[in-house]
Amino acid sequence: MRIIALAFLLCIASVSEASQMPLSVLPGGAVIYKPIQSIRERKFADLVQQKTDFSCGAASLATILRQAYWLDVDEHQVIEGMLAHANEDLVRTQGFSMLDMKKYVESLGMRARGYKVAPDTLHSIRIPVVVLMDIRGYKHFVVMQKVDRGWVYIGDPVLGHKRFKLDDFVKGWNGIIFAVIGQGYDKSNILLDPPLPLSAKNRVSNFTPVQDAELMDFGFIQSDFF
Repeated sequence: MRIIALAFLLCIASVSEASQMPLSVLPGGAVIYKPIQSIRERKFADLVQQKTDFSCGAASLATILRQAYWLDVDEHQVIEGMLAHANEDLVRTQGFSMLDMKKYVESLGMRARGYKVAPDTLHSIRIPVVVLMDIRGYKHFVVMQKVDRGWVYIGDPVLGHKRFKLDDFVKGWNGIIFAVIGQGYDKSNILLDPPLPLSAKNRVSNFTPVQDAELMDFGFIQSDFF
């Protein structure tokens, strides 16, 4: 019994880390493999993970630049870019601000805007944005991917994909969204179609690409689409 239990645990461990799992064996000994994701890989799929105490803003911004604009940037590059326009000592004690992010985005030739948004209009936001949350007194930047059917879908650089009931989200949110605007925006980017919790099965996606008119409501201009 102990041997069986040990074998089972080893199997689970290998599946949680491996990228492929044997599915079946064909005549002649050939093995068919099925690509899989570990729980952690799925949790952070398409998100840039935060690696320092003060870089939640950099990781969130890098996620949007990578997935919505296909820019080849990582957290470290965004940190270096923002530090060029920020007070380094202040950043290490308080973290980056939306102003630091705005200056960095503008240095890339793009635009960035902050909007004060009423909670009952969050569902109309059709682009991924950075938001600041207060979690037990800790200020934390995350990516708000979409709001749908009373749920707010979040890409958290520390905790991965999460979702909150709208009322719960609003309690910890400062009421402002930070939008990145510019050429090359992918209207079908993966951030707009976040995964549901791991317990959900056979989900039916109702994702539809964003229309140009909807983007122009957030500061995009016609030339951004060419």
